[in-house]
Amino acid sequence: MGGNHSHKPPVFDENEEVNFDHFQILRAIGKGSFGKYLHPSPSLSLCAHRYSFQDEEDMFMVVDLLLGGDLRYHLQQNVHFTEGAVKLYICELALALEYLQRFHIIHRDIKPDNILLDEHGHVHITDFNIATIVKGAEKASSMAGTKPYMAPEVFQVYVDGGPGYSYPVDWWSLGVTAYELLRGWRPYEIHSATPIDEILNMFKVERVHYSSTWCKGMVALLKKLLTKDPESRLSSLGDVQSAPYLADMNWDAVFEKALTPGFVPNKGRLNCDPTFELEEMILESKPLHKKKKRLAKNRSKDGTKDSCPLNGHLHQCLETVRKEFIIFNREKLRRQQGQGGQLLDTEGREGSQTQGKLQDGCNNNILAHACSRGCSS
Repeated sequence: MGGNHSHKPPVFDENEEVNFDHFQILRAIGKGSFGKYLHPSPSLSLCAHRYSFQDEEDMFMVVDLLLGGDLRYHLQQNVHFTEGAVKLYICELALALEYLQRFHIIHRDIKPDNILLDEHGHVHITDFNIATIVKGAEKASSMAGTKPYMAPEVFQVYVDGGPGYSYPVDWWSLGVTAYELLRGWRPYEIHSATPIDEILNMFKVERVHYSSTWCKGMVALLKKLLTKDPESRLSSLGDVQSAPYLADMNWDAVFEKALTPGFVPNKGRLNCDPTFELEEMILESKPLHKKKKRLAKNRSKDGTKDSCPLNGHLHQCLETVRKEFIIFNREKLRRQQGQGGQLLDTEGREGSQTQGKLQDGCNNNILAHACSRGCSS
């Protein structure tokens, strides 16, 4: 869910736990592998504050509403991204990945679908549903991601156990994404149905072809991002900043989003597929725009019990989520911590992060053994 701007005062007790009743659903603007993105009109004061809550049916994460759409949508609209535009994207995303690394997070699904534009054209990373946390020298060991954007070492783990993988997988995905934005297709002909042994063979025998029209600096940067050996791959902000192609980049200006992007989304249109809203209205068995009335009716019948029978394993998983889920109110946390503090410090970097060839990367995430092994692998 995206929080919208509102200058109305709160219509609920500020000490009350935030819940679905405090929002008015306007429209569906996207759908991922584990849920949908909605555009609500919140009865709250500011857009920058984020929330999380759940009810009997759904789990909600309220984030900033980014009106520029995702990069996949713009690729499908045949937008031509210039080298200058992609250069800035690489820099902004490098800051975002560095921020995640500071908190030991591997995103594992960097791709155009998961990179949103704000109304000014700056990029933000979204969709952390298969992200994982690694501590110290730990390595991740499950095969997770979207095949065309997954690094060679992720596939190798699946085949022979391998040594595992870490942060460099996100930088490989960044390289694939940057290549696709510039050329219109990906460096390897990999699709969701491509067998893993065939993919690994591609990495061994095929060479990536770079356009002769690209400047040498961009080609050199992409080659370093698409290095098959993770130990030799560019995989940190320092690595990227040391690239000759980016020697003229003002990183303070990148951090402050003071540079003008080469592509600015059309502010006069909805930059997303309108069929998401039709699906929500017509195909969903429990559409959110009818939730308040539906839940009130259910509660009057049998309290808050879910009348839908679940198998034992699924019920156990859902019960774990229910017990461990944290209801979050960033505005309340701000008041408790006072002015300044760690929350405001970490937000400084957060601002930067935040079918056919084009459609093949959409919503085909892989996560092996997700429920049995948890989300830490």
